[in-house]
Amino acid sequence: MAERAIMLEVITPERVVFREEVDSLIVPGSEGLLGVLPDHAPMVATLKIGILSYRKGGERRRVAVAGGFFEVADNHAVVLSDAAERAEEIDVARARAAAERARRRLAERDANWDFERARAALHRALNRLRAAGADTGDLV
Repeated sequence: MAERAIMLEVITPERVVFREEVDSLIVPGSEGLLGVLPDHAPMVATLKIGILSYRKGGERRRVAVAGGFFEVADNHAVVLSDAAERAEEIDVARARAAAERARRRLAERDANWDFERARAALHRALNRLRAAGADTGDLV
């Protein structure tokens, strides 16, 4: 008997980031991490900025997502996000520069900078670095 799989799609307004069958996945739900195995009950959830991880053939992979929506039904899972990148696609130097720029803006507390926007930019950059497996110790 063949093992069941989940068709996972990660979609942004610009592209389909990922479309493959996976063995299991964990998504960053707005209320906490959500684990999904084959034959999961239908569900819709909002996502926060975080790392979607999935297993396929014993190998664990990661995708950085910038919030969005998640739906699963009939072994088909869909993530709709404003931005998403596979770990291997992330430009670590660019993400590190974005994090450093956001930290400087937060430290300055300049009236010309939107504090919440800078905080969100830092959160997104750190998430991208973590998804890529890069060290973030000096940035947090």
